[in-house]
Amino acid sequence: MKRFRREKVSIIGFPMDLGAGRRGVDMGPSALRIAGLQKKLEKLGYTVKDTGDIKIEIMERQKIRNPKLKYLNEILKTSKTLAARVEKTLENGDFPLCIGGDHSMALGTIAGISSYCKKRKLKLGVIWIDAHSDMNTEETTPSGNIHGMPLAASIGLGNEKLVNLYGFAPKLKAENCALIGIRSVDDAEKINIRKVKIPVYTMSDIDKTGIYRIMVKVLKNFKEKVDHIHVSFDVDSVDPSVAPGVGTPVPGGLSYREAHLIMESIAECGCMSSLEVTEVNPMLDHRNKTAYFTTDLISSSMGERIL
Repeated sequence: MKRFRREKVSIIGFPMDLGAGRRGVDMGPSALRIAGLQKKLEKLGYTVKDTGDIKIEIMERQKIRNPKLKYLNEILKTSKTLAARVEKTLENGDFPLCIGGDHSMALGTIAGISSYCKKRKLKLGVIWIDAHSDMNTEETTPSGNIHGMPLAASIGLGNEKLVNLYGFAPKLKAENCALIGIRSVDDAEKINIRKVKIPVYTMSDIDKTGIYRIMVKVLKNFKEKVDHIHVSFDVDSVDPSVAPGVGTPVPGGLSYREAHLIMESIAECGCMSSLEVTEVNPMLDHRNKTAYFTTDLISSSMGERIL
C-alpha cells in the first residue's frame, strides 16, 4: 500500500457512556480538547477542524430493555450517525480523528470506514490496541455492556442489529485485524477469539518479544494485504500508573514508552488512514493527566518526533 497522509484532520466527538458500566467517559472528548489536542496537531502542520460532538441521549432518560444489550437502541441510532459522519469525512479527503467516549464507538467508526472502503474496493485493516479484546456477544457477555462487543460485531459475531449496523455485514475480516496489549479476556470470549482465529498479541507476548518487533511484524503484514489501516486505541491498554483516568483500568499494561513506540511506528509507516481514541474518563483522572498523555499519543501517531 502507498504511504498515506491527509493534510486536513476532522475531529469528531462521540461522548458515549451507554456502552460502559462506569460513568464519566462521556466527558472524554471535552478532556482531550482541554488538553490542547487541536493546537498540538496544528503545530505538526495539519489543518484541523473540530466538528463538535454527536448528540447522545443521557442514560437517565432511557430504559434498559435487554440486560444483555444495555441501551441498544440509542447506541444503534447514534452509531449510524457517527458512521455517516466518518464516511463523509473520508469522502471529503479528510482524516477522521474520532474521540470518545467508550469503545462501543468503534461500531460506528468501523461501519463508516468499511462502507467507504467497500464502495472503492479497498481492503480494510484494523489495529486494535486495548486491554480487552471486545469480542463478547449477547450470549457471552457477563455484563451486558456493549463496549465489550464492537470488534465481535464488526467481524460478524453477535446480535443481528449490531452486526448489520449501517446496512451490511461483516465490516471486517478477522484475518485483517491485530489485537495488541490484550490482558483481560472473559472465559466465553476466548471461545469467540479462537473461533475466528483473530491475530492477538497479549501483554505476555509483548513481554517476551518486545513491542518493536511486534509492530514491525504487524505493519509489514498490513502493508502487504490491506489498503486502509484504521487504528482503534483504547487508553486502558496503557498501565493505570501512566493513565489512571480510564473506564476499565487493568494493571500490567503498556508502559509510557511502549505506548508511544506503537504510535511512532504507525507514524513512520505512513499508512494510517483513520484513528479513534476511547475510554478517557476524567472522573477517575488526576488533573487531566490521562487526557494530556492521550493527546501526546495522538501527536506521536501523527508524526511528532523527539528529534
